[in-house]
Amino acid sequence: MQKIQWKKLQNGSDIRGVALHGVEGQPVNLTPEAASVIGAAFGVWLSRRTGRSLEDLRVAIGRDSRLSGPDLLDAAAQGLQHMGVTVTDCGLCSTPAMFMTLVTDGFSFDGSIMVTASHLPFNRNGLKFFVPEGGLDHDDITALLDICEKGEFSIAVHSGKRETLDFLSVYAQGLVDNIRHATGGQLPLEGLRIVVDAGNGAGGFFAEKVLKPLGADTGGSNYLDPDGNFPNHIPNPEDPTAMAAIREAVLENHADLGIIFDTDVDRAAVVDSSGQEINRNRIIALLAAILLEEHPGTTIVTDSVTSSGLADFIASLGGVHHRFKRGYKNVINEAIRLNEQGIDCQAAIETSGHGALKENYFLDDGAYLVSKILVQMAKLRREGRTIGQLIETLAEPAEAAEIRFKILPEDFKSYGQKVLDDLLEQVQKCPNWTLAPDNREGVRVSFGKEDGDGWFLLRLSLHDPILPLNIESDQPGGVKIIAQHIYSFLRQYDGLDLSPLTPWIQA
Repeated sequence: MQKIQWKKLQNGSDIRGVALHGVEGQPVNLTPEAASVIGAAFGVWLSRRTGRSLEDLRVAIGRDSRLSGPDLLDAAAQGLQHMGVTVTDCGLCSTPAMFMTLVTDGFSFDGSIMVTASHLPFNRNGLKFFVPEGGLDHDDITALLDICEKGEFSIAVHSGKRETLDFLSVYAQGLVDNIRHATGGQLPLEGLRIVVDAGNGAGGFFAEKVLKPLGADTGGSNYLDPDGNFPNHIPNPEDPTAMAAIREAVLENHADLGIIFDTDVDRAAVVDSSGQEINRNRIIALLAAILLEEHPGTTIVTDSVTSSGLADFIASLGGVHHRFKRGYKNVINEAIRLNEQGIDCQAAIETSGHGALKENYFLDDGAYLVSKILVQMAKLRREGRTIGQLIETLAEPAEAAEIRFKILPEDFKSYGQKVLDDLLEQVQKCPNWTLAPDNREGVRVSFGKEDGDGWFLLRLSLHDPILPLNIESDQPGGVKIIAQHIYSFLRQYDGLDLSPLTPWIQA
């Protein structure tokens, strides 16, 4: 077996790597051999965590539709079996469903693994890990890869058993039951046409196993069949092509709602009957409107790039907007922390569509997020209203841009942090630059009407040598003015590639 650089497989709280040949400059580093060792290491890690013998442990494992999924799942399962762990193969599944194997009555596995790389290209794959308390954190993944690196294994005398289970159907039925209970009807979606775009990922089940049993007409749904080549578009609610596809499906079929998932169904977005895309700030606003009706005054945790208009919208409904760092685990952990401090926080959600609710184990679950919207939609229909009307007062910027600067020095984290530290000093010197009071990631600066009427946020990417810059303005031409402000500061750094900013300052 080739020497594996284990730590390079860590991607925050997940493991990710290149699993298939075919892309120049991207050598395969997540092989079946590596997956087998990782599976075995998870068994060892889980045994140490629970204090139970490997032979007493039960682990569920599933995958999304990626081409490399079956081989990596099989390898990870074999690694667990070599340790004596009993493995249940759930086959094609969603990431949220794999967590639910741990907490659903009658199943209650000790741990679970999902083989997925979310929306990344076809040649990549990865593994996510869960215990009943939630997903593994960054330090847990580091510890797991330490076990791989040190080879801390002792092969069991008797190999663990391997079983199969269609858990996706169990999970889907749970969603159906929840929606029926919340709406008080067996067929609450009867008379509605709802189209689904799964992007050939794992989300195609939602049309057949959730919407149809609830009475919905799903005619016009697209790309429901799993296909790891992703031949139609990337399964990603943030991708403009993907959102254009579901919008077109809604308008062509005169649908009442369109639903789009990412590859492993932990993210989602929707399109209303008018063709309005409800993603990014809008999906957060819609969820906030629903939850604040159920939990007046609750706190909504978001990532750092949400708009000022969203903060005003949440406040107008009596809620509290708590802007935090990017990264779905960051916003989830912050929401959990707030609840532990006695602050009611019902949701943690990123603009990417990762939405986690307190009532659902703070699990980022795109299908559950959509189920909340469906319940609200059914209730509003009785009043002659639509979900789009819930967010019609959301003020949106006149202009917005996201620009990414590559950091050239090898020690990119130190260099990027130095830029941010210097920027913080610069803000103090500029009377027209106002530092955001909830500046929890990077440097967020607001400007008045004379200086662009908006804000920018410059931050350091979690894993890559990149400084992302987000700009929003409430006036036409405002992005250019704000971009010129930040350029006047950044041009002193020869370790940054500022070329992506050129079109904006010259526009």
